[in-house]
Amino acid sequence: MRALKTILIILLALVGLLVILGLVGPSNYRVERSTTIAAPPAVVYGYVSHLSSMKEWGPWQAMDKDQVQRIEGTDGTVGATWHWEGDTVGTGSQKIVSLEPGKSVRCAMDIVEPYELLSTATYDLEPVGDSTRITWGMEGENTFMGKIMGVFMNMDKMIGPTFETGLANLKALAEEEQAAMQAEKASRTVDGYLIETVEGAETVYIGVRDTKLKWKDMGAFFGKHFPAVGAAVGAAQLEMAGAPSGVYWAWNEKDQTADMMAGMPVKGDASTQVAGYTTHVVPAGRRLKVAYYGDYAKNMDAHLAIDKYIREKGLTQYGNVIEEYVTDPMAEPDTAKWLTNIYYMVK
Repeated sequence: MRALKTILIILLALVGLLVILGLVGPSNYRVERSTTIAAPPAVVYGYVSHLSSMKEWGPWQAMDKDQVQRIEGTDGTVGATWHWEGDTVGTGSQKIVSLEPGKSVRCAMDIVEPYELLSTATYDLEPVGDSTRITWGMEGENTFMGKIMGVFMNMDKMIGPTFETGLANLKALAEEEQAAMQAEKASRTVDGYLIETVEGAETVYIGVRDTKLKWKDMGAFFGKHFPAVGAAVGAAQLEMAGAPSGVYWAWNEKDQTADMMAGMPVKGDASTQVAGYTTHVVPAGRRLKVAYYGDYAKNMDAHLAIDKYIREKGLTQYGNVIEEYVTDPMAEPDTAKWLTNIYYMVK
């Protein structure tokens, strides 16, 4: 009888101890690790905002390569959910609940096995020069049993090293992608000008063409005809399809003249006509593009860069060269901010 009483006292003491531990144990938890990645936030964000991308760098993939996984919903959007089940990683899911492009991601974690745990996974991005500081965290509230376990278990030491492994994987992937992008961009940069390849739509121009316009008279030519063409297009109730443009057929170094048009792009086709003006249709097709900022009269280096790129890449230039004068000089006095999109048709 005395032994039974002693056992009962011990059990009551243990229960009391557990109650006390449940009351004094930590009510919540947060584990986080950070690293700096030599890539802009937009690149890093792609890896933390898509569940399929998380699988590429997540530290748990290597722990159980036979685990069964599936993604429900549209990946990269709120509501998309990643489910997993395996002998080592247990059973659980991760659901995207919040997305702030380039800045943060929040996911609801529901771990079922080997233990039950509800938490929030956080991914926060901060630009640091040309790099990104990412902080990966996991936080939540402890249940009664969680509070007891929190007294004896150090969540930071348990999970932290795994986060460090994952961030190292992420850093390697993002920096490799950024390096590839930079190399590709460098291959398209000639004498400081970035050259893009675009697919241009068919464009109808209404304007005035001069086949032997002196270079020195070009400024006056545009100044005279752009307003007049614009007024005529408006009177004809045609809808503009872009900015005023210089459309070139030839550029003659010998006599310093150009065969060119001061044209307004409009919505229409080859049959679109405005009395007293020329209609010219530039066909759809591949074009090289340079976005040039500066005085309209000083863009020759941009043209030379495109010429050089065409030779280096073995391309053939044909048809018109187009200068699209995006910035209105009457509205922006600073010539450094004047944007001219220069297009060369190539094949």
